[in-house]
Amino acid sequence: MARASSLLRVWCLGLVLLVGLAVSALAQVTEKERAYVAEWQKTASRAEQVIDANRASSAALEQLRSELVRYRQTFLTASTENADRIRTLEGQLQALGPAPEDGKTEAEDIAQLRASLQDQLSALRVPRVVAEESYSRAAGLISEIDKIVRERRTKRLLERGPSPLNPQHWPTALAALSEAGVAIWHESTAQFSNDTTQERIGDNLPAILVLSALSILLLLRGRPWARSIGHYLRQFGARGTGVWTFVVSLLQVALPFTGILLLTTAIDLSGVLGLRGTLLSDYVPYWALMILGFHWLGEQLFPPGGAEALLGVPDNRRRQARLLVDLLAIVLVLQDALIRMEQIERFSGESHAVLGFPLVLGAALLLLRVQRLALVPHQDRVTEGDDGGVSGLGRVLALIRRGSIFLAVVSPVLAAVGYTNAAEALIYPAISSIALFGVILVLQRFIGDIYGLVSGKGQAARDSLFAALIGFVLVLMALPLLALIWGARVADLTELWSRFLAGFQIGDTRISPAAFLSFAVVFGVGYVVTRIVQSSLRNSLLPKTRIDPGGQNAIVSGLGYVGIFLSAVVAISLAGLDLSSLAIVAGALSVGIGFGLQTIVSNFVSGIILLIERPISKGDWIEVGGLMGYVRDISVRSTRIETFDRTDVIVPNSDLISGTVTNYTRNNTVGRVIVPVGVAYGTDLRLVESILMEIAEAHPMVLMNPGPSVIFQGFGGDSLEFEIRAILRDVNWVLSVKSDMNYEIARRFQEEGIEIPFAQRDIWIRNLDRLPTASGGGVAFDAEPGRPSTAPVKPDLHDLDPDAAEGDD
Repeated sequence: MARASSLLRVWCLGLVLLVGLAVSALAQVTEKERAYVAEWQKTASRAEQVIDANRASSAALEQLRSELVRYRQTFLTASTENADRIRTLEGQLQALGPAPEDGKTEAEDIAQLRASLQDQLSALRVPRVVAEESYSRAAGLISEIDKIVRERRTKRLLERGPSPLNPQHWPTALAALSEAGVAIWHESTAQFSNDTTQERIGDNLPAILVLSALSILLLLRGRPWARSIGHYLRQFGARGTGVWTFVVSLLQVALPFTGILLLTTAIDLSGVLGLRGTLLSDYVPYWALMILGFHWLGEQLFPPGGAEALLGVPDNRRRQARLLVDLLAIVLVLQDALIRMEQIERFSGESHAVLGFPLVLGAALLLLRVQRLALVPHQDRVTEGDDGGVSGLGRVLALIRRGSIFLAVVSPVLAAVGYTNAAEALIYPAISSIALFGVILVLQRFIGDIYGLVSGKGQAARDSLFAALIGFVLVLMALPLLALIWGARVADLTELWSRFLAGFQIGDTRISPAAFLSFAVVFGVGYVVTRIVQSSLRNSLLPKTRIDPGGQNAIVSGLGYVGIFLSAVVAISLAGLDLSSLAIVAGALSVGIGFGLQTIVSNFVSGIILLIERPISKGDWIEVGGLMGYVRDISVRSTRIETFDRTDVIVPNSDLISGTVTNYTRNNTVGRVIVPVGVAYGTDLRLVESILMEIAEAHPMVLMNPGPSVIFQGFGGDSLEFEIRAILRDVNWVLSVKSDMNYEIARRFQEEGIEIPFAQRDIWIRNLDRLPTASGGGVAFDAEPGRPSTAPVKPDLHDLDPDAAEGDD
């Protein structure tokens, strides 16, 4: 006992020493954390001063916001660190038990260990609390900066400036534009005549000439080369024509765009442009890509040569539609060029309004023309709904059409009255949104063509379920782009993404996408493993045992329920989800389930009882509620019964537990068949009995122990009633056995001359003297009752007694 006590003391001292070393290491880490927190405090205080002053530019606020975002992400990571270690320390303290009450003492070693664990736990909890508090502060500051930026942008959009229709502003605007052009020209000519520029051109002349030659070659021959490549690609399969056509169309954009890049590179090497020209030339590739991209989109939506169009435009109007798309691209390029020149030359508000109004008006007119020409539902691609209206693509096109009409009408009006910023914020995003919608349609068709090429379905894959799902995914992916087009900041999208990654808090548990993904993966793996084990048991292991099919089905189903339950529990544990805080919610939910879903719960419990108690099993022949058939499947909620006419009847499990069920094959397949037969009065009864007994004993399905019997039931109204009663080896063959016996009875009775009677009826007609004897299609009767006459007669049915027809039942 003393030796054990000494060993325990040594173990506790060693543990205290290890805890001390860990605390010293944590102290070093804490010093770094304190320095980082101090730096954060300075940044947060500076951010609060900037927000209170509200005089910093939007660019400065965005820079400050990016710093706060970095701090917030660091604190979010720190708030989730050491969670496992904290749980371990809490478990160790729980293992030591509660601290002794006042006036009581505990062993010195245990007290030291408890104090060390408490210090270590506090050292771990403090950084976590500080991180959570700093995270909240950073999130609040970021929210305030976003609010200021949004208010400024809203104020700018709603700001009213000078009207472009005022003639007094026209000379100022034209003079500003002319001065900008002249400044660029003079700056470029002065730069070209500079000796330094001439020397630079001479040094880089070979590279400039090569780049210029390649640029001109790609601009002139890029599209024909792309078509030649397309002819080569089509040799790999005719079913991939749509895929190769799309690849060729991309090459027709990529090759000329490469030529533009080479040309701008050659101009930069020459240095002939001045500062203004260089600033504008940096945007030339972007403008070229916009024009080439819109031209490509127009060819994809309205292809020449009679190819299938994505939008319902007649062949004779497709060229006009492609021209409208190109003009929209030119308007967007001119508008962006105007913004860049305004940033360089600092145009006044009057000049901006006057110079921007023609572009807004032109964009509105083009948008109206496009919606009249192209945004009309195609009859071949739009189906009618149940209400008689269009659905699918037609609904989307109708919505875009109404929106484009509204924006095309409102934007010029707003620009005319001075709201130039609001007009530009409506008309140009509308054009870009329509272009984005067209790109989605083109990409959906292209991916459908790839699926058709891989699966061998060809162009029929464009209308498959896979293509519809791809369209849905493309729409979801396009939502961020659509938000950016309509003025959303990148910071807004990153903020939403950060909040999504941070998840939400439930009690002491944070539900994040990582935790949800971990739960989904673990549960999916468990589910797949459960199904594999079920399949192996059902097809390989259980058939080799002596367990009946019903028992095999019960084992497989029960294993499936247990496997899914264990998969969910393991997935919740590995995902780090603590659901203990949901006990109250779960209790309230259980009450709601008890009242609102009591039928479903009753069926579920009944299904479990059916699998455990097994009053019926898969393959049993049962009768319940007037329905008779074989049990094909027992699921959680219901049981599927296949009737003899091959129809499936779904019976709730609670009906099978609480109701009366007849199971013909519960323990074995032995059952009785009863075959009734009647013979005429006057027949030798013993002969009938011997014949029926011979027929019963001769059938191979009839058991001899107990043997069959022939029962003389009694004297019927039309015949003498007999029954064959026999026990069959398999009651599932009862109908076939009954049919075989009836055939044999008919044959033997015919050979022996035994008559099988049938019901006969005599009809008596009263008051024959009242029937007329006129000629007609009936029969005339003589004076003697009951004797027919050969003279035709047409009886009057009104003279017949309603009780005239009598007979025996």
